[in-house]
Amino acid sequence: MVNRRKTPRQLTSGEISMLEVLWEAGEATLADAHGAMQDRGETVGYTTVQTRLERLVEKGVVAKSRTRPAKYRAAISPDDVSTPFLDLLLERVTGPVPLVAHLVQDPSLTPEDLDEMQRLIDEARKSVDKQDR
Repeated sequence: MVNRRKTPRQLTSGEISMLEVLWEAGEATLADAHGAMQDRGETVGYTTVQTRLERLVEKGVVAKSRTRPAKYRAAISPDDVSTPFLDLLLERVTGPVPLVAHLVQDPSLTPEDLDEMQRLIDEARKSVDKQDR
């Protein structure tokens, strides 16, 4: 079940990284999460992972089971995290067009990325056209 509350903007990069581990795994014990962080190349101590998980539970963005060992799972989706940051970014630039212009110049874009962007633009166009009628 995904939490539909407003996501706190105070998530640190370490907490977001921990959420990414949980999104990938579905659920994880503290030991699993620590191992996954190390597998990702992040040098982080066991107690640091424990602290991050407990803070995320306190913030309501991670759920903790009552079983032993406890299992953690994300209570929010990746979109719940990225949307507030993207909204803030859009507030700080001069509008969506310069942002898109910058994005499409990214050399790491693949043809598949561009196809997906085009599909999203086409959907937005259809939605705007319907509103204009």
